[in-house]
Amino acid sequence: MLNVQLTDKHVLRERARQHVDQGAVTEGYQADREEVLRLLNESLATELVCTLRYKRHYFMANGLKASIAADEFLEHATQEAEHADRLAERIVQLGGEPEFNPDLLSKMSHAEYKAGNTLKEMVYEDLVAERIAIDTYREIIQYIGDHDPTTRRIFEDILAQEEEHADDMADIYEELACPGLPATLESQGTLPWLFRACLLKRP
Repeated sequence: MLNVQLTDKHVLRERARQHVDQGAVTEGYQADREEVLRLLNESLATELVCTLRYKRHYFMANGLKASIAADEFLEHATQEAEHADRLAERIVQLGGEPEFNPDLLSKMSHAEYKAGNTLKEMVYEDLVAERIAIDTYREIIQYIGDHDPTTRRIFEDILAQEEEHADDMADIYEELACPGLPATLESQGTLPWLFRACLLKRP
């Protein structure tokens, strides 16, 4: 058990009555609020940019495997928008303002908006963006640590879903890059070097 000194309830009551205009941000909040707000807004921008890219890909998907990819694009777009909502809500809870200015989103986002022309390029760009988001959120989680458990949990939830998205895109990209790849070889980790080279090719 951690050696944590619990605050007397009378002190908690008195402290809660001070600075009530700060809402959820109490005296016990230990993180750098301005820095956390900056990270939240950059993550919000990332999620919004990803939502827009997935939406475009959903409407533009065509060719082999288009229907399967389009279903994933739409599902991911919906989930990225939900991530954005959670981040915006947390920003407000911490006394900040969520940034939705279209002129600033692409500058603030960690992921780029690269449309892609072919279905393979679209999937590739989505996979790259997911990998950027995964590393970004993993570092944010480590940075926040125990200083802001609520924000950390939000990022942990989003990270878990971004990892699922990356797996989805990797599976589709693999099929587009190497059609007919034997599933048994893949699961056993014994892909021939030719298939490995195929998977590593950029669009």
